[in-house]
Amino acid sequence: MGPADSSSTVPGALAQRRRGEPLPDDTAAGPPIPDLAALEERARELLPAGVADYYAGGAETETTLREAPGAWRSWRLRPRVLRGVASVDVGTTLLGTDVRTPIGVAPWAYQSLAHSDGECGTARGAAAVGALMTVSTSASTALADVAATEPAGPRWFQLYRLHSPAHTDDLARRAAEAGYRALVLTVDLPVLGRRLRDLANDFALPADFPLPNHPVGGSLPVSGHPPWTFDDIGRFGDLSGLPVVVKGVLRGDDAARCVQAGAAAVWVSTHGGRQADPVVASAHALPEVVAAVGDEVEVYVDGGLRSGSDVLTALALGARAVFVGRPVIWGLASGGADGVAGLLGGLTAQLAHTMALCGLADVRSVPRDTVTAAR
Repeated sequence: MGPADSSSTVPGALAQRRRGEPLPDDTAAGPPIPDLAALEERARELLPAGVADYYAGGAETETTLREAPGAWRSWRLRPRVLRGVASVDVGTTLLGTDVRTPIGVAPWAYQSLAHSDGECGTARGAAAVGALMTVSTSASTALADVAATEPAGPRWFQLYRLHSPAHTDDLARRAAEAGYRALVLTVDLPVLGRRLRDLANDFALPADFPLPNHPVGGSLPVSGHPPWTFDDIGRFGDLSGLPVVVKGVLRGDDAARCVQAGAAAVWVSTHGGRQADPVVASAHALPEVVAAVGDEVEVYVDGGLRSGSDVLTALALGARAVFVGRPVIWGLASGGADGVAGLLGGLTAQLAHTMALCGLADVRSVPRDTVTAAR
């Protein structure tokens, strides 16, 4: 049985029609397919060029950024037939929390630059489709205010090693008090990646830009504070009482050590191609990480996922869920909460449609042999 509030999508019975004949109401034109290129183009029309580049850009030569979407296409689906699939259940659980889609919102800073509603708009859009949202330490809205926007919405809080240990520990405690259900430690940022678009644009935040989760008068650089180690995984869990997800893992040996140190889940991520470059694509790192941790913990992934078939590939490779960042930002910039909901809902519908075509009924049980390496 799926979660009580999970959505079930019945595949359409769309048949060929003659011109002039109306589409049946229950099938329309099939599931909406998000046009992500058009969505980004619309967002770029609305945003200042430097802000759009901040969201769009990667580090160094942007090799990681460019290769990420294509890496998912290095796998091929192997559909099943005659499996009697009459409906597709896209509901699942993440660390015990019910969600209506396995597609969540990755953390992203400064969302008020994209839309005046900022993180609150993203929270409303995610909640509308039952998606989990991860809120950044560098959000432009206070963590408690984001939580209060959709109190019933599933949400996690992401931690950077940006500030003093005392302030970061305080953020972890405040996240627990505000109802966040997990901490996401972002561990792939010992120093900031060299983001050349930002340097070329002389990108900087407005002097009065709100950073309510940062200390008053606090600086942004991570230098000068003790580096995190594997021991911090258990420490953050103990002080917050929350499960800890470790984000930014690209190696199986690191994943196994995270689990040994107390991680409740590991998150395969290249940080959107914004840190070390070039690095292995998430789509290629995922199988090694899954093999290293086995069934001990849940595994998540982000990085270049742009279609329902990409999501299904990730699920087949062992991910419990996927997270998207830039597409959500483009949705927020172009349509606020409705834009976020439309993007997440469209990708989820596309996933359900692809699953139906592949003879699969449940996102929680996608067999590994659903995909094979392209030849």
